[in-house]
Amino acid sequence: FNFGAFHFLFLGLLLIGWTGSASSAPNEQAAATQAFAYEDEDFGVSPTPDPKRAPYHAKTPLEIPKGKRIRTLDLKRMLEADPKPAVIDVLETRERTTIPGAVWMKGAGSGEFYAAEKSRFASALEKLLAGDKSRPLVFLCFDRMCWLSYNAALHAIEAGYSNVYWYRGGTQAWEGASLKREKVEPLNW
Repeated sequence: FNFGAFHFLFLGLLLIGWTGSASSAPNEQAAATQAFAYEDEDFGVSPTPDPKRAPYHAKTPLEIPKGKRIRTLDLKRMLEADPKPAVIDVLETRERTTIPGAVWMKGAGSGEFYAAEKSRFASALEKLLAGDKSRPLVFLCFDRMCWLSYNAALHAIEAGYSNVYWYRGGTQAWEGASLKREKVEPLNW
């Protein structure tokens, strides 16, 4: 047995990236559960079925009643599949760069939605989704400390949408995953 030749072979395999089949499953599993920009941070806040009023920059829960929380890589996969979800950014700001293809609906995450706002919001969603209340619908804002997307998701659930996702990590998590963003203009709804 030539230990020097074995050592050389072992180093060569490491250099070309050989990892063996046994280690690929944990790597795939790690990628599937990877979080960005602390999107999984647990603040110990309980989910609420009621929209939060201002201030909107505050600790959020990990879950949303009657909706689903979605993580960055899961949203990326959804956007690469058909049918694609409708993605709605609700951050209140003067300018916005967001996930490519997202619609920017300023004001849709307000915690003070009354009959007029609910009706306008429902009409805007109906136009965007061509009346399909079962199409996947994703709401986002800036990061895990933004209640605007949580509120907008609750508004959509109340309006009868059945496949509502809350992207808690928002554009901070999207950017943290080095994914492309684009500048958008707000939708006048």
